[in-house]
Amino acid sequence: MLANRDAIATIAVRNAKAASQFYEGVLGFKPVASEQGSVLRYRSGQSTLLVYESKFAGTNQATSATWGVGDELDEVVKTLKAKGVVFEHYDLPGLTRQGDVHLVGTFKAAWFKDPDGNILHVNSG
Repeated sequence: MLANRDAIATIAVRNAKAASQFYEGVLGFKPVASEQGSVLRYRSGQSTLLVYESKFAGTNQATSATWGVGDELDEVVKTLKAKGVVFEHYDLPGLTRQGDVHLVGTFKAAWFKDPDGNILHVNSG
């Protein structure tokens, strides 16, 4: 039933206008359509990223959205860092870290937060 449908990453924020500065200005997303003030919709590859206002923004302690960027991971991390993104460092079993990038075998990953504390993830997958 749902297996043939695209999923939408849904991220709660405190203020849609402030969030748009991060998602558009820092991460480079372009709005899909003009939404009603407190809802932002972005295209991300073949999927959609929905950012909306909620009083529960930033309360998720787990990853909210993940992007597989393949061999471009190091360049993506470098570019985001140059735009002021601060990367999270986790002490997870089996992972080592080189700078802001976590490694396990040939798999690379990096985590960062949006202004509301939502955890976002890029990886080489």
